[in-house]
Amino acid sequence: MEKQTFIEAFGMLHPADASLYGAEREAWDRLAGDSGQAGLVREIREEGDRLLGGPIPPLTRELFDLYRTQGTRLEYESVYFERRRRLTTFGLLRLLYPQDERYAAALRAIVREVLAETTWCLPAHMTGETAERGIDLFASETGFALAELLVLSGDRLEPELRADIRAQVDRRLFTPYLTMGPYHWETAEHNWAAVCAGSIGAAALLLEPDAKRLAVIIGKAMKSMDCYLAGFGEDGACLEGLGYWNYGFGYYVYFADLLHRRTGGAIDLLAGAKTREIALFQQRCYLMGDLTANFSDAAPDTPARLGLSAYLAARYDDVEMPPASIRAAYTEDHCARFAPALRELLWYRPDAHADLMSVAAAWPDGSRYLADAQWLVSRHAGPAGRFGFAAKGGHNAEPHNHIDVGHFIVLAEGEPAFAADLGRGEYTSAYFGEGRYAYDCNGAQGHSLPVVGGRMQQAGRDRAAVVLRHDVSPEADLLELELAGAYDAPTLASLVRRLVWDKTELPVLELRDVFSFEGDGGRDVEEVIVTRCEPRQVESGCLLLKGSKYNVRLEYDGELLAPTVERRTFAGHFGEEQHYYRIGLKTAPVDEAKTLEIALRLRFDAAGRE
Repeated sequence: MEKQTFIEAFGMLHPADASLYGAEREAWDRLAGDSGQAGLVREIREEGDRLLGGPIPPLTRELFDLYRTQGTRLEYESVYFERRRRLTTFGLLRLLYPQDERYAAALRAIVREVLAETTWCLPAHMTGETAERGIDLFASETGFALAELLVLSGDRLEPELRADIRAQVDRRLFTPYLTMGPYHWETAEHNWAAVCAGSIGAAALLLEPDAKRLAVIIGKAMKSMDCYLAGFGEDGACLEGLGYWNYGFGYYVYFADLLHRRTGGAIDLLAGAKTREIALFQQRCYLMGDLTANFSDAAPDTPARLGLSAYLAARYDDVEMPPASIRAAYTEDHCARFAPALRELLWYRPDAHADLMSVAAAWPDGSRYLADAQWLVSRHAGPAGRFGFAAKGGHNAEPHNHIDVGHFIVLAEGEPAFAADLGRGEYTSAYFGEGRYAYDCNGAQGHSLPVVGGRMQQAGRDRAAVVLRHDVSPEADLLELELAGAYDAPTLASLVRRLVWDKTELPVLELRDVFSFEGDGGRDVEEVIVTRCEPRQVESGCLLLKGSKYNVRLEYDGELLAPTVERRTFAGHFGEEQHYYRIGLKTAPVDEAKTLEIALRLRFDAAGRE
C-alpha cells in the first residue's frame, strides 16, 4: 500500500464500537432466538451451565514449571484453556442474555482472574523470555478477546474493569510490541505471524486511542501479514494442514475484516489473487465428510467452521460452503478461542444469507493437483460409496514437518484409514526438539515410504521430491515422483514412485516403485504401508485390511516380498494412546541388481468377500 493511501485511511477511521460487527443489541436478541443458530446457542448455554457448577481453576507456579522440569505441556495447558473457556463462554452468554446476572458475575470474575495472571503466554513459549516482554500466540489471542469483549459489552462492563482491560492489553501487548521487539514471529511465514500480529493489530484497532501509535502498530502488523502470505505458494495450500489453515488464515481474516471496516474500505487485505487461492484451500483439502488430507501436524478429522466459511463464501464467488453436517461444535476448539467462537455466531446466518451459502449434503467429486505443495487430492463417489486419496511430494523441512515425501492416504466413508497419516502427536519439549523424528507420527517410520538398504528418509530442505508427472481425469489420477533425494542411501541412484488412483466403482490404488542402484552396498528394500485396519494374510501375495463395509486387498509379489505386521502405539495430541499397524514387505538382499521394480495394489472390495 502506498504511504499516502495509508495515511489517508487513518485520517478517516470509523468508530471502534459494536457497529463494526453489525452486533448492536437487536442483533444479539435475534441471535438468542434465531433457529438458524439455535444449535450453537444451545451448546454455549450447556457449556455455561457446566462451568457455573465449578470454581475457576488456579494456574499455579508448580504447573507452570512442569514444562521446564519434565517437558510436558498438558498439565498447565488444560487449566489455562479451561480458564479461557470460561472467558469465551461467559463473554458470549453475557452478550446473548444481558439480563442474566449469573453470566454477568461469572464474566467479571474470570476477566479479573485473567488480568491477574503473571503471563498470558504458555510455558512452552517462554523459554529464555521474560514475563514483561513475552508475547506468544495465546497472549495475543487473550488481548484480542478482552478488547472485543470490552467493545461489544459497552457500558455493561464496569468502568474500573474497562480501564483495567485497557491498561493490561497495553502493558502486555502494545508497549512490548512497539518497544521490545522485534519478535521472531514478526517475519514468520506460518500461523504465528497471522495470529500474533493479527491479534495485536485487531486489539489496537479496538482499543488504541492515539492515531499515530495505532498507525505504527497497524503498519507493523501489515508487514507480518505479508510474511504470512509469503509462506503460501500460488496454489494457496497450507502445508501445516487444514487445522492450521483455520487458525492462521482465520486470524488473518479477522484482522483484515476489522481493518477494512475501521478504514471504511480503504485498506483491503483480502483483495489479492493469493488470498482467494488460500480461501479455496479448505474445499480442496477435504477428502470426504470431515476427513482431510492430513499431512503434517494435522488431525485426520477437522470439523468445519461455518462462520469463517460463510464470510469467505460471501467474499469469493468460488468458495464452497462445507456440508452442514460437519459443523464444528462449540466445544470443538480445545483452546476455547474467543475470536472464532464469536464469528461462528455472527458470520453464519443461514436465515439471512441463504443466497450466499447454499450448503450441499456432501463435498462434490473432484481431483486437484496443488503444484506448489506437490499434493494430489482426490474425492471419488459412486454407487458403491465415497472414497478419498491423497499423496504428496514436497520436502522434509516443511512447517510442522513430518518426514513424508512420497507418502499417501486412502480412505473410505465410515472406515478407519486403510492407508493412514497418523497426524499430530502430543506436543512436548521433545516433540519440537531433537527427538522430534523418534515419534512415529513425525518420523519416516510412521509413513508409507520405502526403506532402502536399512535407511529411511532424512530431514532437511534438500530432502525433496522431484515431480516427474501429474495428471487428473474423471477415470484416474496420477502422481509420479523422483524420491532418491530424500534418502541418504549410498547405493540409491534413483527411486521413482508412481501412484495411480483408478476411480472405478470400487477404486484401486496402483503403486509402483522403481529403484536404480549403483556402487557397492546393501540393496535390500522394505516397502511400508501404514494402516489403521488390522491386516490379515489371506493367501500368498495378499493381505486383507478389513473394514465394516469395505475391505482393501493389499496385493504384492509373494515370491519377491516377505510380509511382516507390527502393531505400534503412540501418544495422540491430547496424550491418549493410539495404535496403528505397520506393514513391512521386504526383499532379500540382492547385491548385484542394478534395478528393482516393486508393484503393489490396494484394491477395494465389499466387506464379507475374501
